[in-house]
Amino acid sequence: MTTPIRSAAFALAALLATTPLPAQTPTSTDIAEPFKVGTFEIEGEARVGLVLRDALIVDIGAANRALERDPAYPRIPMPADMLDLIGRYEYGVKPRLYEIVNHLSAHDMIDGVTRPAFIHTVNEVRTLPPIMYPGKILNAAVNFYSHVNETGTPEERAEARRQRRENRGVPYLFLKPSRGAVIGDDDEVVIPYGRDRTDWEVELGTVIGRAAKYVSADDARDYIFGYTVTIDISDRGGRPPGGNPLTSDWFVGKGHDTFAPMGPWIVPKEFYGDPMENLHQTLSVGGEQMQEARAGDMIHTLYELIEYGSSIITLFPGDVINNGTSGGVGMGTAVRGEQRFLRPGDLIEATIEGIGTLTIPVVGEEEPAGGTGARLPPVRSYRGR
Repeated sequence: MTTPIRSAAFALAALLATTPLPAQTPTSTDIAEPFKVGTFEIEGEARVGLVLRDALIVDIGAANRALERDPAYPRIPMPADMLDLIGRYEYGVKPRLYEIVNHLSAHDMIDGVTRPAFIHTVNEVRTLPPIMYPGKILNAAVNFYSHVNETGTPEERAEARRQRRENRGVPYLFLKPSRGAVIGDDDEVVIPYGRDRTDWEVELGTVIGRAAKYVSADDARDYIFGYTVTIDISDRGGRPPGGNPLTSDWFVGKGHDTFAPMGPWIVPKEFYGDPMENLHQTLSVGGEQMQEARAGDMIHTLYELIEYGSSIITLFPGDVINNGTSGGVGMGTAVRGEQRFLRPGDLIEATIEGIGTLTIPVVGEEEPAGGTGARLPPVRSYRGR
């Protein structure tokens, strides 16, 4: 028997699957130069901005007000924040952003001496997390062949990867916290007190642009807004023994404050191309490259991740799906021959070509006072060194 709730869910899925997309105009050929979008602290408040050449930030609200002084341009309300921009991008915001860039270019306001006050250099403003904050973040676990069994011997790694190629199965996605975990460029990752097995994972963040339920991988591109750089910071210390017999704990492993760096901005999909063809992601710690990967190493495509995720829960504009990471994480021994974890004073630099570089300093947390014994204890208290 079909319950009313289940009937409503099927109705929602059918509506999302059959609702036509708005016209995709103007196209990328109608713009003077490509842009990215981000959130920035300007005059003491968070504002959405256009990013030109990775160097100039255009305050969208102020630029739009200036444009609307010309009676040739109708009044269009600009987004209050990034979630609003993403949700309305294909419903009037995208053409206006194109008009702003074209107007600035045509009147020599980007390079010329007449650059308006609403255009800032990137070092004049604080770069905030581009989305404040995603409704949900879904991360793909072990989605690169080079990340399969990184702690095994060469023979064990080869066998594990052979088995994955022969039996890919469906993706594995887990939820990562948003507010509290998400930080932006130059914000600090805080190693929680006593959690001294903190690791790095560079990932491509796919930003959903349109509500999606039961979306096929063949159609997934139509539901993407753009792409950003993310780092999945991970606590490899695990749970202490005793108590609940479950040994796997994704909340401990992925859920601490500051463990979801994102940014520095988002590239709309029309300016990035197909990530399954041109993805190139790297990560360094203290200037030493730890990770490098291209899309050919991925087990499941980004589009398959969207199909899988949307088969479980509706994806909404501003939600983020991270593609997983490659070999070279700190706990692995395959790349460096030994494990290495983050330490206070480290500097993480995660780069994806065509998007930008996310720079994150690392600090340690002081021992917190109080408590009754129910807190997550230091790793050394149950694993030794």
